[in-house]
Amino acid sequence: MDKVSMLDVVKKLAFDNKHTVYKEDNTEVQIFRPSVLSKRFKTYDVKKNFQIWLKEGEREFRPNHLRVMIDLNLRIRSRKDLKERLLAAFDNIFYGRDPLKELKDLKEEKFEHYLNSLPIIGVLSQLFIIEQEYCYHRESNFDPPTLFYQGWVREFIDNPKEIDNLCMSVCSGQPPLSKYVALENKKNRNFIKNLESLWYLRDNE
Repeated sequence: MDKVSMLDVVKKLAFDNKHTVYKEDNTEVQIFRPSVLSKRFKTYDVKKNFQIWLKEGEREFRPNHLRVMIDLNLRIRSRKDLKERLLAAFDNIFYGRDPLKELKDLKEEKFEHYLNSLPIIGVLSQLFIIEQEYCYHRESNFDPPTLFYQGWVREFIDNPKEIDNLCMSVCSGQPPLSKYVALENKKNRNFIKNLESLWYLRDNE
């Protein structure tokens, strides 16, 4: 489903209820809305807060943004020929389109290394974006704030740096390289409306 439809599912989720939004074989992507928040989230709006879960067989855990980024980086190392198709698909998910439709053709491609299937990674990426749009309450240097996340998705697919260095940069709170976000960031003096697809792969100096 597209982002608007998925957000509607999130908004209608009852407290303390876990709901599967996508299932493939023995893996499920689930959302959960706790009625009580931990102390470190005391400034969050309990009505907007929700959690993202991954269930693999009997194992359940809460994935984070790095799962999407590492998965995509692993894929591109063996299939550099698919770089632009992967970038375009995950950009379209960022812009609100249905992950399953965007990844329909790509899911049949063969990759040597990955963490989960492409549809699972696509749905997770959509939920992380929704989570930031719906729940994020701090001031951001990016408009939209989710551009910080998407900039890193782009960088993990396109940048030749080693995966450990990329992960270290994300975990230390560094922003993605400006080439992946500057022209799309409304808070940047170089912001441009109606950019072409994959504009960051062109020379924008």
